[in-house]
Amino acid sequence: MSYNRIFLLGNLTRDPELSYLPNQTAVVKFGLAMNHKWKKADGGQGEEVCFVDCVMFGKRAEAFNKYHKKGSAVLVEGRLSFDTWTAQDGSKRSKHKVSVDSFTFVGQSQSEAGRTREPGEDVPF
Repeated sequence: MSYNRIFLLGNLTRDPELSYLPNQTAVVKFGLAMNHKWKKADGGQGEEVCFVDCVMFGKRAEAFNKYHKKGSAVLVEGRLSFDTWTAQDGSKRSKHKVSVDSFTFVGQSQSEAGRTREPGEDVPF
């Protein structure tokens, strides 16, 4: 038995990149950054940042692209997936990414704070 579920709360590291598969399924790729802060033994502050690549498909991908920009805060839910490829130099490469199933708006980032929605513009959730 296994269970592959992940929840991440972070900020977008770049604007989402929307594209379409040959069958016209939307695909959005984006990066998330999550910070971890702690107090060091010497009284100073320690900080670690974790960067994660994410991908989402379908109508949710289009909605995500429409309402999120670099710096946006978002909560995503999905599963870990593992990519492998051969680099140009012939070496084997691999990395984990998150295949996102759903997302939740968390708040406004600095870049969204001044944005107002157009009359009749609805949020997809």
